[in-house]
Amino acid sequence: MKAVLIVVGIPEATYHYHIQRMKEVDRDGQWKTMISAVFHKHEGKYGYRRIHLELRNRGYQINHKKVHRLMRALGLRCVKFTRKSRYNSYKGTVGKVAKNLLNRRFRTPIRLQKLTTDVTEFKCTANEKLYLNPILDLYNGEIISYGISNKPTLDFVLQPLRQAIGTIKTDARYRTTIHSDQGWHYQHRKWVRTLKENNIFQSMSRKATCADNAAMENFFGIMKQEMYHGEPLVTYKELKRRIETYIQYYNHERIKTKLAGLSPVQYRTQTSQITA
Repeated sequence: MKAVLIVVGIPEATYHYHIQRMKEVDRDGQWKTMISAVFHKHEGKYGYRRIHLELRNRGYQINHKKVHRLMRALGLRCVKFTRKSRYNSYKGTVGKVAKNLLNRRFRTPIRLQKLTTDVTEFKCTANEKLYLNPILDLYNGEIISYGISNKPTLDFVLQPLRQAIGTIKTDARYRTTIHSDQGWHYQHRKWVRTLKENNIFQSMSRKATCADNAAMENFFGIMKQEMYHGEPLVTYKELKRRIETYIQYYNHERIKTKLAGLSPVQYRTQTSQITA
């Protein structure tokens, strides 16, 4: 062996040092296993901050910097995609344009006090399109109702509104405001009348000002980044199934740093138990 080491030019002490290191057990092996499991469970959607929070929620004590370092060592990266252009339902003033009551005040400590909604578009195979219209509670970011259709009709947005109204009548403690852009659906007399009949305030973004509905735009961006962009186009039926699965995941499992590392439903459930 010494003759071999002399030929390759490696000192004997260096050789034995590396042999000993190879025999050592990886002290971070268990952490790497858990980090990889969380990363793959969420299909690469979680970066080191959310993985750190999920491990903390499970009762493990580990520094977020260490999670970051181990993820880099494992080659685990949360993939980012550029956001595409958004669906535009604005057709001018075709009905009533409401005041911007929300005025970018997207936070509230009261459930169902401030809701926001919008329509987004997806492309499918066979030149089909899918439209999604969720209603989001700004209290915890939860999607409380949504509609999916192959055409952006009026009934398509009224159906999730009626579903949300059922939740509001059951659980709301204060008068609700629902915010949207100036899309034709939300100017329509049926939408406006439905809100008035149910004692709901209407609020609208200023024309061509996406930032006025940033909370809804943020949800669309996250959802498309995590389950749509970068993926092959699929049929309308399959995309509908994936969106339904994702919204269930988003509400019940996907943790948020601003919700103390809880998912929207976990946060709602926990706070309701505290205030009960």
